[in-house]
Amino acid sequence: MSVTMSRNADSAVQTQGDWGAGVSTGQRFDVDRWQQRFDELRAAHHVPGASLAVVLDSRVYELASGVLHRGTGVAVTTDSVFLSGSIAKVYTATLIMRLADEGKLDLNAPVVDVLPEFATPDPEATRTITIRQLLSHTGGVTNDFNFDGGRGDDCLARYVEAARRVALDCPPGTAISYGGLGYVVLGRVIERLTGLTWDQALKSLLFEPLGLERSMTLPEEALRFRVAMSHLGESGTDPDPAPFWDPMPRSIGPAGRVIVSAGDMARFAQMHLDGGLAADGTRLLSAEAVAAMGHREVDVPDKWTVSADGWGLGWTLYDWNGIAGYGHDGAAIGQYAYLRVVPQAGVALVLMTNGGAARLLYADLFRDLLAELAGVAMPAPFAPAPVPPAIDLAPLLGTYKREGVVITVSRKGDGSPHMRYEFVDDMKDLSPPLEMDLEPVTETVFAASGAGPSFSEDYMPVVFLTLTNGTRVCYVGMRATPRTA
Repeated sequence: MSVTMSRNADSAVQTQGDWGAGVSTGQRFDVDRWQQRFDELRAAHHVPGASLAVVLDSRVYELASGVLHRGTGVAVTTDSVFLSGSIAKVYTATLIMRLADEGKLDLNAPVVDVLPEFATPDPEATRTITIRQLLSHTGGVTNDFNFDGGRGDDCLARYVEAARRVALDCPPGTAISYGGLGYVVLGRVIERLTGLTWDQALKSLLFEPLGLERSMTLPEEALRFRVAMSHLGESGTDPDPAPFWDPMPRSIGPAGRVIVSAGDMARFAQMHLDGGLAADGTRLLSAEAVAAMGHREVDVPDKWTVSADGWGLGWTLYDWNGIAGYGHDGAAIGQYAYLRVVPQAGVALVLMTNGGAARLLYADLFRDLLAELAGVAMPAPFAPAPVPPAIDLAPLLGTYKREGVVITVSRKGDGSPHMRYEFVDDMKDLSPPLEMDLEPVTETVFAASGAGPSFSEDYMPVVFLTLTNGTRVCYVGMRATPRTA
Protein backbone atom coordinates (compact mmCIF):
# COMPACT_ATOMS: atom_id res chain seq x y z
CA MET A 1 0.00 0.00 0.00
CA SER A 2 1.45 3.35 -0.98
CA VAL A 3 0.10 6.87 -0.87
CA THR A 4 1.93 10.00 -2.01
CA MET A 5 0.76 13.45 -1.00
CA SER A 6 2.40 16.62 -2.33
CA ARG A 7 2.29 19.55 0.09
CA ASN A 8 4.12 22.44 -1.57
CA ALA A 9 7.29 23.23 -3.48
CA ASP A 10 9.39 22.61 -0.38
CA SER A 11 7.99 19.35 0.91
CA ALA A 12 6.29 16.07 0.13
CA VAL A 13 5.05 13.16 2.19
CA GLN A 14 4.66 9.48 1.49
CA THR A 15 3.52 6.59 3.67
CA GLN A 16 3.94 2.93 2.98
CA GLY A 17 2.62 0.12 5.11
CA ASP A 18 1.60 -3.54 5.28
CA TRP A 19 5.10 -4.91 4.95
CA GLY A 20 7.24 -6.60 7.59
CA ALA A 21 6.12 -7.79 11.00
CA GLY A 22 7.91 -5.22 13.17
CA VAL A 23 6.75 -4.27 16.67
CA SER A 24 3.13 -3.19 16.92
CA THR A 25 2.79 -0.18 19.19
CA GLY A 26 -0.49 1.28 18.01
CA GLN A 27 1.17 4.67 17.64
CA ARG A 28 0.19 7.05 14.87
CA PHE A 29 2.59 9.42 13.16
CA ASP A 30 1.26 12.97 12.86
CA VAL A 31 2.58 13.73 9.38
CA ASP A 32 1.45 17.35 9.24
CA ARG A 33 2.93 18.30 12.60
CA TRP A 34 6.28 16.66 11.92
CA GLN A 35 6.45 18.11 8.41
CA GLN A 36 6.06 21.59 9.87
CA ARG A 37 8.73 20.90 12.49
CA PHE A 38 11.05 19.43 9.84
CA ASP A 39 10.64 22.47 7.56
CA GLU A 40 11.29 24.90 10.44
CA LEU A 41 14.42 23.16 11.68
CA ARG A 42 15.88 22.66 8.20
CA ALA A 43 15.55 26.37 7.43
CA ALA A 44 16.85 27.44 10.85
CA HIS A 45 20.02 25.38 10.38
CA HIS A 46 20.64 26.52 6.79
CA VAL A 47 20.33 23.02 5.35
CA PRO A 48 19.38 23.48 1.66
CA GLY A 49 17.50 20.21 1.39
CA ALA A 50 16.74 17.12 3.44
CA SER A 51 14.70 13.94 3.41
CA LEU A 52 13.37 12.12 6.48
CA ALA A 53 12.00 8.59 6.78
CA VAL A 54 10.38 7.14 9.89
CA VAL A 55 9.59 3.48 10.52
CA LEU A 56 6.76 3.17 13.05
CA ASP A 57 4.43 0.25 13.64
CA SER A 58 5.68 -1.49 10.48
CA ARG A 59 4.96 1.53 8.30
CA VAL A 60 7.37 3.86 6.55
CA TYR A 61 6.59 7.57 6.53
CA GLU A 62 8.64 9.77 4.17
CA LEU A 63 8.98 13.54 4.35
CA ALA A 64 10.99 15.94 2.20
CA SER A 65 11.94 19.57 2.62
CA GLY A 66 13.91 22.24 0.75
CA VAL A 67 15.83 22.03 -2.50
CA LEU A 68 18.23 19.58 -4.07
CA HIS A 69 20.38 22.36 -5.52
CA ARG A 70 20.31 26.02 -4.48
CA GLY A 71 21.44 27.02 -7.95
CA THR A 72 18.52 25.39 -9.74
CA GLY A 73 15.87 25.50 -7.03
CA VAL A 74 14.69 21.96 -7.79
CA ALA A 75 12.67 20.72 -4.81
CA VAL A 76 13.53 17.68 -2.72
CA THR A 77 10.87 14.98 -3.02
CA THR A 78 10.55 11.67 -1.22
CA ASP A 79 12.03 9.83 -4.20
CA SER A 80 15.17 12.01 -4.23
CA VAL A 81 18.49 10.26 -3.61
CA PHE A 82 21.42 11.41 -1.48
CA LEU A 83 24.96 10.28 -0.75
CA SER A 84 24.92 8.22 2.45
CA GLY A 85 28.68 8.21 3.09
CA SER A 86 29.85 5.70 5.67
CA ILE A 87 26.42 4.16 6.21
CA ALA A 88 27.55 2.07 3.21
CA LYS A 89 29.57 0.07 5.74
CA VAL A 90 26.39 -1.37 7.24
CA TYR A 91 25.30 -2.60 3.81
CA THR A 92 28.71 -4.24 3.30
CA ALA A 93 28.53 -5.80 6.77
CA THR A 94 25.07 -7.17 5.98
CA LEU A 95 26.41 -8.85 2.84
CA ILE A 96 29.29 -10.37 4.83
CA MET A 97 26.82 -11.74 7.39
CA ARG A 98 24.71 -13.22 4.61
CA LEU A 99 27.76 -15.05 3.26
CA ALA A 100 28.54 -16.29 6.78
CA ASP A 101 24.93 -17.54 7.06
CA GLU A 102 25.45 -19.51 3.86
CA GLY A 103 28.56 -21.18 5.29
CA LYS A 104 30.88 -19.47 2.83
CA LEU A 105 32.75 -17.49 5.48
CA ASP A 106 34.02 -17.91 9.05
CA LEU A 107 34.00 -14.55 10.82
CA ASN A 108 36.84 -15.66 13.10
CA ALA A 109 39.09 -16.76 10.26
CA PRO A 110 42.09 -14.64 9.28
CA VAL A 111 41.38 -12.45 6.28
CA VAL A 112 44.28 -14.02 4.39
CA ASP A 113 42.53 -17.39 4.49
CA VAL A 114 39.88 -15.94 2.18
CA LEU A 115 41.93 -13.22 0.49
CA PRO A 116 45.57 -14.31 0.20
CA GLU A 117 46.59 -11.00 -1.40
CA PHE A 118 45.62 -9.05 1.73
CA ALA A 119 48.64 -7.72 3.63
CA THR A 120 49.88 -4.95 5.90
CA PRO A 121 53.45 -3.78 6.59
CA ASP A 122 53.31 -5.88 9.79
CA PRO A 123 53.64 -9.61 8.87
CA GLU A 124 52.26 -10.81 12.21
CA ALA A 125 49.22 -8.54 11.92
CA THR A 126 48.67 -9.75 8.37
CA ARG A 127 48.53 -13.33 9.61
CA THR A 128 46.12 -12.63 12.46
CA ILE A 129 43.61 -9.92 11.43
CA THR A 130 40.19 -11.55 11.20
CA ILE A 131 36.98 -10.81 9.33
CA ARG A 132 35.31 -10.12 12.69
CA GLN A 133 37.96 -7.53 13.57
CA LEU A 134 37.46 -5.68 10.29
CA LEU A 135 33.70 -5.62 10.88
CA SER A 136 34.13 -4.19 14.39
CA HIS A 137 36.98 -1.77 13.56
CA THR A 138 39.38 -3.61 15.88
CA GLY A 139 41.79 -4.86 13.20
CA GLY A 140 44.00 -1.79 13.51
CA VAL A 141 43.63 -0.75 9.86
CA THR A 142 43.27 2.91 9.02
CA ASN A 143 40.45 5.00 7.56
CA ASP A 144 41.70 7.75 5.28
CA PHE A 145 43.44 5.80 2.54
CA ASN A 146 41.59 7.26 -0.40
CA PHE A 147 43.34 5.28 -3.12
CA ASP A 148 41.76 5.52 -6.56
CA GLY A 149 41.61 2.03 -8.05
CA GLY A 150 40.13 3.34 -11.29
CA ARG A 151 36.70 2.88 -12.79
CA GLY A 152 37.08 -0.75 -13.84
CA ASP A 153 35.63 -3.82 -12.17
CA ASP A 154 39.10 -4.55 -10.77
CA CYS A 155 39.12 -1.36 -8.67
CA LEU A 156 38.81 -3.14 -5.31
CA ALA A 157 41.54 -5.63 -6.21
CA ARG A 158 43.83 -2.72 -7.08
CA TYR A 159 42.95 -0.96 -3.82
CA VAL A 160 43.76 -4.05 -1.73
CA GLU A 161 47.09 -4.37 -3.54
CA ALA A 162 47.97 -0.72 -2.85
CA ALA A 163 46.85 -1.02 0.79
CA ARG A 164 49.62 -3.51 1.53
CA ARG A 165 51.99 -0.58 2.16
CA VAL A 166 49.66 1.34 4.52
CA ALA A 167 50.69 1.33 8.17
CA LEU A 168 48.26 0.22 10.88
CA ASP A 169 46.76 2.74 13.30
CA CYS A 170 47.33 0.30 16.18
CA PRO A 171 48.08 -3.40 16.70
CA PRO A 172 45.11 -5.67 15.93
CA GLY A 173 42.86 -6.35 18.89
CA THR A 174 44.30 -3.59 21.10
CA ALA A 175 41.74 -0.85 20.44
CA ILE A 176 38.97 0.31 18.17
CA SER A 177 40.02 2.58 15.34
CA TYR A 178 37.38 3.42 12.78
CA GLY A 179 38.77 1.96 9.56
CA GLY A 180 37.37 2.41 6.07
CA LEU A 181 40.27 0.45 4.58
CA GLY A 182 38.97 -2.66 6.31
CA TYR A 183 35.56 -2.29 4.71
CA VAL A 184 37.06 -2.05 1.23
CA VAL A 185 38.89 -5.28 2.04
CA LEU A 186 35.56 -6.80 3.11
CA GLY A 187 34.10 -5.62 -0.20
CA ARG A 188 36.85 -7.51 -1.98
CA VAL A 189 36.09 -10.60 0.16
CA ILE A 190 32.50 -10.39 -1.08
CA GLU A 191 33.75 -10.26 -4.66
CA ARG A 192 35.99 -13.28 -4.13
CA LEU A 193 33.20 -15.40 -2.62
CA THR A 194 30.36 -14.40 -4.97
CA GLY A 195 32.18 -13.96 -8.27
CA LEU A 196 30.42 -10.60 -8.60
CA THR A 197 31.68 -7.07 -8.20
CA TRP A 198 30.71 -5.51 -4.86
CA ASP A 199 28.29 -3.25 -6.74
CA GLN A 200 26.61 -6.21 -8.42
CA ALA A 201 26.51 -8.27 -5.23
CA LEU A 202 24.80 -5.47 -3.32
CA LYS A 203 22.21 -5.14 -6.06
CA SER A 204 21.55 -8.88 -6.44
CA LEU A 205 21.69 -9.94 -2.80
CA LEU A 206 20.14 -6.93 -1.05
CA PHE A 207 18.59 -4.23 -3.22
CA GLU A 208 16.54 -6.48 -5.49
CA PRO A 209 15.24 -8.91 -2.81
CA LEU A 210 14.22 -5.92 -0.67
CA GLY A 211 12.55 -4.14 -3.59
CA LEU A 212 14.80 -1.10 -3.18
CA GLU A 213 14.42 0.77 -6.45
CA ARG A 214 16.19 3.94 -5.31
CA SER A 215 19.39 2.38 -3.97
CA MET A 216 22.56 2.23 -6.06
CA THR A 217 26.33 2.52 -5.87
CA LEU A 218 27.49 4.18 -9.09
CA PRO A 219 27.07 7.86 -10.03
CA GLU A 220 25.88 7.02 -13.53
CA GLU A 221 23.01 5.01 -12.02
CA ALA A 222 21.96 8.00 -9.91
CA LEU A 223 21.37 10.17 -12.98
CA ARG A 224 18.00 8.43 -13.49
CA PHE A 225 16.71 10.09 -10.30
CA ARG A 226 16.39 13.46 -8.58
CA VAL A 227 19.86 13.70 -7.03
CA ALA A 228 20.85 15.95 -4.14
CA MET A 229 23.78 18.27 -4.87
CA SER A 230 26.43 18.81 -2.21
CA HIS A 231 26.71 22.28 -0.66
CA LEU A 232 29.57 23.93 1.21
CA GLY A 233 29.75 27.17 3.17
CA GLU A 234 30.48 29.00 6.40
CA SER A 235 28.58 28.28 9.59
CA GLY A 236 25.36 30.24 10.01
CA THR A 237 24.90 31.01 6.31
CA ASP A 238 23.15 29.36 3.39
CA PRO A 239 25.83 27.22 1.71
CA ASP A 240 26.56 27.28 -2.01
CA PRO A 241 26.63 24.31 -4.39
CA ALA A 242 29.96 22.52 -4.23
CA PRO A 243 32.26 22.66 -7.29
CA PHE A 244 31.84 18.89 -7.67
CA TRP A 245 29.23 16.34 -6.67
CA ASP A 246 31.09 13.23 -5.53
CA PRO A 247 34.85 12.97 -6.06
CA MET A 248 35.11 9.65 -4.22
CA PRO A 249 36.82 6.86 -6.22
CA ARG A 250 34.75 3.81 -7.10
CA SER A 251 37.13 1.71 -5.01
CA ILE A 252 35.92 3.34 -1.78
CA GLY A 253 32.35 2.16 -2.39
CA PRO A 254 32.15 -0.62 0.26
CA ALA A 255 33.20 1.89 2.92
CA GLY A 256 31.56 5.06 1.70
CA ARG A 257 29.18 5.11 -1.23
CA VAL A 258 25.62 3.94 -1.37
CA ILE A 259 23.37 6.45 -3.13
CA VAL A 260 19.91 6.10 -1.66
CA SER A 261 16.58 7.66 -0.80
CA ALA A 262 15.69 8.01 2.87
CA GLY A 263 12.75 5.67 2.37
CA ASP A 264 14.88 2.92 0.85
CA MET A 265 17.33 3.14 3.74
CA ALA A 266 14.39 2.86 6.14
CA ARG A 267 13.24 -0.29 4.35
CA PHE A 268 16.74 -1.72 4.68
CA ALA A 269 16.60 -0.95 8.42
CA GLN A 270 13.14 -2.56 8.61
CA MET A 271 14.64 -5.83 7.38
CA HIS A 272 16.95 -5.77 10.40
CA LEU A 273 14.06 -4.87 12.71
CA ASP A 274 12.16 -7.85 11.30
CA GLY A 275 14.95 -10.27 12.15
CA GLY A 276 16.32 -10.62 8.61
CA LEU A 277 13.04 -10.93 6.70
CA ALA A 278 12.24 -9.01 3.53
CA ALA A 279 8.81 -7.47 3.00
CA ASP A 280 7.56 -10.54 1.12
CA GLY A 281 8.75 -12.91 3.85
CA THR A 282 11.97 -13.93 2.10
CA ARG A 283 14.71 -14.54 4.63
CA LEU A 284 17.87 -12.57 3.79
CA LEU A 285 19.63 -12.99 7.14
CA SER A 286 19.18 -15.46 9.95
CA ALA A 287 17.87 -14.08 13.23
CA GLU A 288 21.22 -15.13 14.72
CA ALA A 289 23.14 -13.04 12.19
CA VAL A 290 20.96 -10.01 12.88
CA ALA A 291 21.56 -10.42 16.62
CA ALA A 292 25.31 -10.86 16.10
CA MET A 293 25.52 -7.57 14.20
CA GLY A 294 24.04 -5.81 17.23
CA HIS A 295 26.15 -7.62 19.83
CA ARG A 296 28.72 -5.36 21.45
CA GLU A 297 32.18 -6.38 20.27
CA VAL A 298 34.05 -3.44 21.77
CA ASP A 299 33.51 -0.37 23.94
CA VAL A 300 34.61 2.97 22.56
CA PRO A 301 36.78 5.64 24.23
CA ASP A 302 35.06 8.42 22.29
CA LYS A 303 31.37 8.24 23.22
CA TRP A 304 30.43 11.58 21.65
CA THR A 305 31.48 11.87 17.98
CA VAL A 306 28.72 9.54 16.79
CA SER A 307 27.07 9.12 20.22
CA ALA A 308 28.51 5.60 20.35
CA ASP A 309 28.71 3.42 23.44
CA GLY A 310 30.13 0.46 21.56
CA TRP A 311 30.49 -1.20 18.20
CA GLY A 312 29.01 -4.40 16.86
CA LEU A 313 29.57 -6.14 13.54
CA GLY A 314 28.94 -3.12 11.35
CA TRP A 315 26.52 -1.25 13.62
CA THR A 316 27.30 1.61 15.95
CA LEU A 317 25.65 0.73 19.28
CA TYR A 318 23.85 3.12 21.65
CA ASP A 319 22.69 2.84 25.24
CA TRP A 320 20.07 5.51 25.93
CA ASN A 321 19.64 5.14 29.70
CA GLY A 322 19.02 1.42 29.36
CA ILE A 323 17.24 1.54 25.99
CA ALA A 324 19.41 -0.20 23.41
CA GLY A 325 19.74 1.05 19.87
CA TYR A 326 21.92 0.81 16.81
CA GLY A 327 22.64 2.83 13.69
CA HIS A 328 25.37 4.67 11.81
CA ASP A 329 26.36 8.14 10.58
CA GLY A 330 27.65 9.00 7.13
CA ALA A 331 29.41 11.94 5.51
CA ALA A 332 30.27 12.67 1.90
CA ILE A 333 31.53 16.03 0.65
CA GLY A 334 28.80 18.41 1.82
CA GLN A 335 26.24 15.66 2.51
CA TYR A 336 25.47 14.07 5.89
CA ALA A 337 23.27 11.09 6.73
CA TYR A 338 21.99 9.65 10.02
CA LEU A 339 20.36 6.29 10.80
CA ARG A 340 18.99 5.31 14.24
CA VAL A 341 17.09 2.13 15.15
CA VAL A 342 15.31 1.35 18.44
CA PRO A 343 14.40 -2.36 18.30
CA GLN A 344 12.20 -2.52 21.40
CA ALA A 345 9.97 0.25 19.99
CA GLY A 346 10.08 -0.95 16.37
CA VAL A 347 11.29 2.50 15.35
CA ALA A 348 13.88 3.54 12.78
CA LEU A 349 14.79 7.08 11.72
CA VAL A 350 16.71 8.14 8.59
CA LEU A 351 17.81 11.69 7.82
CA MET A 352 19.59 12.63 4.58
CA THR A 353 20.93 16.17 4.06
CA ASN A 354 22.92 18.09 1.45
CA GLY A 355 24.83 20.72 3.44
CA GLY A 356 24.59 23.39 6.11
CA ALA A 357 24.52 22.68 9.85
CA ALA A 358 23.33 19.12 9.29
CA ARG A 359 24.52 17.89 12.67
CA LEU A 360 22.40 20.51 14.43
CA LEU A 361 19.35 19.57 12.37
CA TYR A 362 19.90 15.91 13.26
CA ALA A 363 20.29 16.69 16.95
CA ASP A 364 17.16 18.82 17.24
CA LEU A 365 14.97 16.63 15.06
CA PHE A 366 16.01 13.21 16.35
CA ARG A 367 15.91 14.39 19.97
CA ASP A 368 12.22 15.18 19.53
CA LEU A 369 11.36 12.15 17.41
CA LEU A 370 13.13 9.59 19.59
CA ALA A 371 11.58 11.00 22.75
CA GLU A 372 8.04 10.89 21.39
CA LEU A 373 8.15 7.67 19.38
CA ALA A 374 10.54 5.50 21.40
CA GLY A 375 10.84 7.05 24.87
CA VAL A 376 14.53 7.72 24.24
CA ALA A 377 16.34 10.63 25.87
CA MET A 378 19.33 11.53 23.73
CA PRO A 379 22.41 12.68 25.66
CA ALA A 380 23.13 16.37 26.07
CA PRO A 381 25.48 17.92 23.50
CA PHE A 382 29.16 17.39 24.15
CA ALA A 383 30.73 20.44 25.81
CA PRO A 384 33.67 21.53 28.00
CA ALA A 385 33.48 20.97 31.74
CA PRO A 386 31.80 23.85 33.65
CA VAL A 387 34.93 24.02 35.81
CA PRO A 388 37.96 23.02 33.70
CA PRO A 389 40.10 20.41 35.46
CA ALA A 390 43.78 21.04 36.08
CA ILE A 391 45.76 19.02 33.53
CA ASP A 392 49.34 18.18 32.70
CA LEU A 393 49.48 18.96 29.00
CA ALA A 394 53.10 17.95 28.48
CA PRO A 395 52.48 14.18 27.92
CA LEU A 396 49.93 14.99 25.19
CA LEU A 397 52.00 17.43 23.13
CA GLY A 398 53.51 16.28 19.85
CA THR A 399 52.79 15.07 16.34
CA TYR A 400 50.37 12.24 15.63
CA LYS A 401 50.28 10.66 12.17
CA ARG A 402 48.34 8.03 10.30
CA GLU A 403 47.64 7.53 6.62
CA GLY A 404 46.02 10.68 5.25
CA VAL A 405 46.15 12.76 8.43
CA VAL A 406 48.67 14.64 10.59
CA ILE A 407 47.57 16.01 13.98
CA THR A 408 49.76 18.48 15.85
CA VAL A 409 49.02 19.23 19.51
CA SER A 410 50.81 22.30 20.83
CA ARG A 411 50.60 25.20 23.29
CA LYS A 412 49.43 28.64 22.26
CA GLY A 413 51.20 31.75 23.43
CA ASP A 414 49.09 31.82 26.59
CA GLY A 415 49.91 28.18 27.33
CA SER A 416 46.47 26.81 26.38
CA PRO A 417 46.25 23.68 24.20
CA HIS A 418 45.75 23.89 20.43
CA MET A 419 45.33 21.28 17.71
CA ARG A 420 46.01 21.43 13.97
CA TYR A 421 44.28 18.73 11.94
CA GLU A 422 45.72 18.43 8.45
CA PHE A 423 44.88 16.12 5.55
CA VAL A 424 47.91 14.78 3.68
CA ASP A 425 48.81 12.05 1.18
CA ASP A 426 45.79 10.98 -0.93
CA MET A 427 43.50 13.10 1.28
CA LYS A 428 45.38 16.42 0.92
CA ASP A 429 42.76 18.08 -1.28
CA LEU A 430 39.82 17.09 0.92
CA SER A 431 39.87 20.18 3.15
CA PRO A 432 42.16 22.99 4.31
CA PRO A 433 43.85 22.34 7.68
CA LEU A 434 41.56 22.76 10.69
CA GLU A 435 42.88 24.93 13.53
CA MET A 436 41.11 24.17 16.81
CA ASP A 437 41.46 25.31 20.40
CA LEU A 438 41.16 22.54 22.99
CA GLU A 439 39.20 22.94 26.22
CA PRO A 440 39.64 20.21 28.86
CA VAL A 441 36.73 18.02 29.89
CA THR A 442 38.87 15.52 31.81
CA GLU A 443 42.62 14.94 31.91
CA THR A 444 42.45 13.04 28.61
CA VAL A 445 39.24 14.31 26.94
CA PHE A 446 39.08 17.74 25.29
CA ALA A 447 36.43 19.76 23.50
CA ALA A 448 37.71 21.24 20.24
CA SER A 449 36.10 24.35 18.83
CA GLY A 450 36.42 25.43 15.21
CA ALA A 451 35.47 22.22 13.36
CA GLY A 452 32.12 23.63 12.21
CA PRO A 453 28.56 22.49 12.92
CA SER A 454 28.51 19.90 10.15
CA PHE A 455 31.00 17.85 12.16
CA SER A 456 29.75 18.47 15.68
CA GLU A 457 26.97 20.26 17.51
CA ASP A 458 29.24 22.87 19.11
CA TYR A 459 32.43 21.09 20.10
CA MET A 460 34.29 18.12 18.63
CA PRO A 461 35.65 15.48 21.06
CA VAL A 462 39.38 14.83 21.14
CA VAL A 463 40.41 11.86 23.27
CA PHE A 464 43.91 10.77 24.27
CA LEU A 465 44.59 7.17 25.23
CA THR A 466 47.61 4.99 25.98
CA LEU A 467 47.30 1.53 24.45
CA THR A 468 48.39 -1.67 26.17
CA ASN A 469 51.64 -1.66 24.20
CA GLY A 470 52.47 1.84 25.50
CA THR A 471 51.60 3.75 22.32
CA ARG A 472 49.96 7.13 22.90
CA VAL A 473 47.10 7.76 20.46
CA CYS A 474 44.85 10.71 19.76
CA TYR A 475 41.24 9.95 18.82
CA VAL A 476 39.49 12.37 16.47
CA GLY A 477 36.38 11.17 14.68
CA MET A 478 36.77 7.69 16.22
CA ARG A 479 40.17 7.26 14.47
CA ALA A 480 43.17 6.35 16.60
CA THR A 481 46.20 8.31 15.39
CA PRO A 482 49.52 7.23 16.98
CA ARG A 483 52.05 9.77 18.22
CA THR A 484 55.17 9.81 16.09
CA ALA A 485 57.12 12.72 17.59
